[in-house]
Amino acid sequence: MKVKFQSTPAGEVAILPRSEYERLREIERESLEDAGTARVVAQARDTVAGGAPLLPINIVERIANGENPVRVLRDWKNKTQMELAVSVGITQNYLSEIENGKRKGPFELHSKIAKSLDVPIDLLAPIAISMQEADPVRFAERKKAVSEIRRSRGQK
Repeated sequence: MKVKFQSTPAGEVAILPRSEYERLREIERESLEDAGTARVVAQARDTVAGGAPLLPINIVERIANGENPVRVLRDWKNKTQMELAVSVGITQNYLSEIENGKRKGPFELHSKIAKSLDVPIDLLAPIAISMQEADPVRFAERKKAVSEIRRSRGQK
């Protein structure tokens, strides 16, 4: 490598061929990437050490490939639809419709499912919807009832 040193008012500088400069920049980028990876690995180790569950790779792949996470996690935990449905207070038919994508459950239900399966809610939150979306008729009835109560009390 041909490096030339030159004195300047700011101090001594090294002058090197552009190809050598680019090679050194690539080494720097790789080392920064390696440092980032090391931080991610350390964070994952801390998370696991803190009690976060580890998921088998086949479970992660099934969810990543688009399978319904409720079904995948229920299978992994060796629970039947009936067992899970009873534990969260819904019918087996409703759970089946959620697992088959025919219905979507509200976040509150997915939270109960996550708790029953002892998995983080983060795994189910992406498929959860609001209570209003899950049961618009019931939500409208509640809203109407609240309005009537407020109106009877002279509130808006």
